[in-house]
Amino acid sequence: MKKKLFTLFVAFAMVFALAACGGGSGESEDAAPAEKTTVNVFAAASLGAVMAEFEANYEEANPDVDIVVNADSSGTLLTQIQEGAPCDVFFSAAQKQMDELEGAGQVIEGTRTNVVNNQLVVITQSDSATEVTGLADIARAKSIALADGSVPVGKYTRQAMIKLGLLAEVEDPAAITTQEVSDQLGGVEISEQGNVSKVLAAVEEASCEVGTTYLSDTIGHDDNVRIIEIVPYDVTGDIIYPVAQIVNPDADETESAAAADFIAFITNDEAKAIFQQFGFDTDVE
Repeated sequence: MKKKLFTLFVAFAMVFALAACGGGSGESEDAAPAEKTTVNVFAAASLGAVMAEFEANYEEANPDVDIVVNADSSGTLLTQIQEGAPCDVFFSAAQKQMDELEGAGQVIEGTRTNVVNNQLVVITQSDSATEVTGLADIARAKSIALADGSVPVGKYTRQAMIKLGLLAEVEDPAAITTQEVSDQLGGVEISEQGNVSKVLAAVEEASCEVGTTYLSDTIGHDDNVRIIEIVPYDVTGDIIYPVAQIVNPDADETESAAAADFIAFITNDEAKAIFQQFGFDTDVE
């Protein structure tokens, strides 16, 4: 009898142990997934579409990383970084903003590199009957969408206008106000915009007859806008986009490593083909 009771006891003990193990397994399956590493990427508005592509591709290959892209004018992004916004990677549409951060010691040494070149274009609505044939006679338009001088495309437009003799030469083209541009072009109506995307929208919506933006921003908008002129580099100068890892006091080692890896991802040879699909020139030094 004692032997039977002992056998029953052992059997019940084994069943209880197995049940406990089963409960532990279920609890493990229900456990919350590991928290992803967030990499904050501040990118010029003209990079918005191509960065969405890189974001998706990188996250597919690195499911433990969340790439968060903040796209706006390089001048606005610079101000946000200077005011303490958490940024791991800065991808600017001009050297000026990156130079300022590097001068302040906010760029991690050895991480800065030039990635792509772009071209300034004069655009109008696809069915527009504008008399404007290019930047040289842009004053013939009834209205112009123009980014302000703090936005790289606004600076490059002013620089090109100086080269063409439309504006008086100054030390810093970015300092020429929109009102001064209007006055020197004979009083033409100019709608000042905060970034390239807003310039494009103003022309697409027919709020303005013409505008200046980048070639890359017109990709995919053929139904709504028409390029009047691709302004040559010898008029605008090169429009180089540098990228760099930014000093982020809040980033841990994992986040910093992921930021460096993302920069390597968008600057390798395979990335060039993607940039080219979005209208960028990858032949840069």
